[in-house]
Amino acid sequence: MNIKTDLPQIAALRDSIETHVGRSMKTHTDFVLLADVIDNQLREHVSETTLERLWGYSTRGYDTVSERTLTVLSRLIGFRDWAEFCESLREQSLRESDLFTADVLTADSLEPGTRLRIGWQPDRICIIKYLGNNRFMAESTENSTIQAGDSFSCLQFEKGRELYMDMFSRAGHEGEPSKSERYVVGQRNGLTTLEILK
Repeated sequence: MNIKTDLPQIAALRDSIETHVGRSMKTHTDFVLLADVIDNQLREHVSETTLERLWGYSTRGYDTVSERTLTVLSRLIGFRDWAEFCESLREQSLRESDLFTADVLTADSLEPGTRLRIGWQPDRICIIKYLGNNRFMAESTENSTIQAGDSFSCLQFEKGRELYMDMFSRAGHEGEPSKSERYVVGQRNGLTTLEILK
């Protein structure tokens, strides 16, 4: 049976395979290496061209893959077959949604002039001032590429989550900030410090 390659389960399988082999599948050489890994670990043959189709690397227009190939790849990462891999995703999806409480500050709860201290790993600290209209400006920074005078827009700050700074503008930049300029901090561990300064 052939299965469409645009299913979210297949995207999850691709991610798991890349984690298992420790590399992203981006070149023909990567797919040759993956075919060798499958052969060495499972004594199964899956051609590099089949793998390229699964990752969308092939330009031949194929958009399906056999269930046998998906089973072999599922076995490579420790599952009995494709069906068991899909079942594990369903079990995980039960944990994808949840009600939780969070340490959050929203821009609309702040008065213009309010100053915040934010920090993220390994040792970044930034004092920012609320300018109003969801806009903030850095007053001082430690160990960060953000500089005093840089400004950005943000609707909320959440401890333990990454912070996306929209319409990021460097100090001294003339004109309106670009809507496409973004900056993100705390990508792995989120904000570790979030407090209002008195």
